[in-house]
Amino acid sequence: MRSTARPRFLLATLVLWSGFAVAELVVIYDSGATKPLAPYLEAFSELPAAAAVAAQPGDSLGAADLSRLLPIRTSALTPGPVAPRPLSLPNGATLPRPLFLIGADPQSRQWLEMHRERLAEIHAVGMLVNADSKADLEAIAAIARGLPILPASATDIAETLGLNHIPVLISRRGIEQ
Repeated sequence: MRSTARPRFLLATLVLWSGFAVAELVVIYDSGATKPLAPYLEAFSELPAAAAVAAQPGDSLGAADLSRLLPIRTSALTPGPVAPRPLSLPNGATLPRPLFLIGADPQSRQWLEMHRERLAEIHAVGMLVNADSKADLEAIAAIARGLPILPASATDIAETLGLNHIPVLISRRGIEQ
């Protein structure tokens, strides 16, 4: 009897402890401009039902496939000059790391080439906000040489910060080119 009592005791203990492990969701910060996550998950919903099965060598990576992200468009941001100005984020928010926005256009490529070392020194993170092809992604990656750059639209960022042009660096120092 002793051998069955121990597993029962352990099972009862685990059940009791698991009840204490449940925590409530806590919102740390809400800018008031919170948007639903659903639109960002559309890439996953377009995956065929067979994608739920383990991927085989040579299979498409679905949402992780770069060609599924293209073209990347941020119509609010076009190549052009950016006048330096202080950064003013809504509700007194601060920027944890410098952020730069670029396109695959010649002006952005030249800017990235010229400022790459400084961007690396300040640990800036980039967003490629306008690109048409995989060749554009590869060209930017070659110029960036390891700088983290996410291919994504920046419409909300452009609207929030009143930006019209790229390339642009956004940091605690302000908005500059």
